[in-house]
Amino acid sequence: MIIQPGLCEGGDDINRCLRHAAAIETLMEIARALASPNEIQEVLEQIMFQVSRLLNPKAWSLLLRDEVSGELEFAVVISDVADSLKGTRLPRGHGVAGWVAEHGESLIISDVRNDVRFAAEFDRKLSFTTRSIACVPVKSHDTVYGVIELINSLDDGLFSDADAQILTTIADFAGIAISNARSVEKIKQLVVTDDLTGLYNSRYFFEQIEYEVERSKRYRSPLSLVFFDLDHFKSVNDNHGHLTGSRLLSEVGAIVQRNIRKADKAARYGGDEFVVILPHTDKAGSKRFADKLLKELRQTKFFSNSGAHLSVSGSFGVAAFPDDSSSATELISAADEAMYRAKESGRNAVAVAGDTGKPSAGTRTGTR
Repeated sequence: MIIQPGLCEGGDDINRCLRHAAAIETLMEIARALASPNEIQEVLEQIMFQVSRLLNPKAWSLLLRDEVSGELEFAVVISDVADSLKGTRLPRGHGVAGWVAEHGESLIISDVRNDVRFAAEFDRKLSFTTRSIACVPVKSHDTVYGVIELINSLDDGLFSDADAQILTTIADFAGIAISNARSVEKIKQLVVTDDLTGLYNSRYFFEQIEYEVERSKRYRSPLSLVFFDLDHFKSVNDNHGHLTGSRLLSEVGAIVQRNIRKADKAARYGGDEFVVILPHTDKAGSKRFADKLLKELRQTKFFSNSGAHLSVSGSFGVAAFPDDSSSATELISAADEAMYRAKESGRNAVAVAGDTGKPSAGTRTGTR
């Protein structure tokens, strides 16, 4: 940015003008980053890069706040010890960063040795001596998403109030970026999620099963599908009402969610039918998964809205690609047919596609 002649006079004034111009240029760069189609991580890294250009700290980091636990995690770290800190978590309220995240207020500490909020264990661990800290909350609409923390060593200068003002403005930009990204993510999740169970909906399932079959073909990796429904679910609605039935489906969805890996995808297929896509899993592995899920359904204590005990089990069908199918449609059909074979055998069982033996049955407990 060009400073017009005569606009600033004297050394101090010129320095202030140059710094002001640099700050405006930095904020414009950040605004451009926010308007870009890049992923949120790239945007945040660009914001932190602009921090380094303008304020020149010894080390600086962006810590994001866990929405549930309140812990802070080092998400972006720029320093000589970045590899040691990236992904590290701080307990809720711990240290200067934790205090700022909890109170939503900025802190500038000129000498950390005189502040009880400073957590010295990182200095000892990383052989670093911190002198001053500037820490501001990253927030939007009163929600704190994390903090930006700048550190200077004993050999560097101190942070000023002007630094804090600039850093707060930058942190506000970061807060907007995170808020927008999470809003978009929530909208995406609403589009693909079943409201009742919290699992994926059937439309998303059909998209994913096609994708996983193609990936299985490409990398020649095993892929399995587990299809199941709840035994005698209609009688739950008839005898205890639809509110009990809906709550039961929600609780079953939570059980499924607890038992799958990050790579797995579970969906409510429709009514009381569920499907689970198991990438990188052969037929034997998916059979073990189905047996485990059936066992947990039988052992979990379910109750009606009036407090009556409900004994719940399911009929499971297991199929694999390419063992039992050559396409996504055939894989679904193979798992569906295996499930109906489990139902025909007396329910409360796991049937495997291509297995002519009797489905593995569970032991029913209690009464429905």
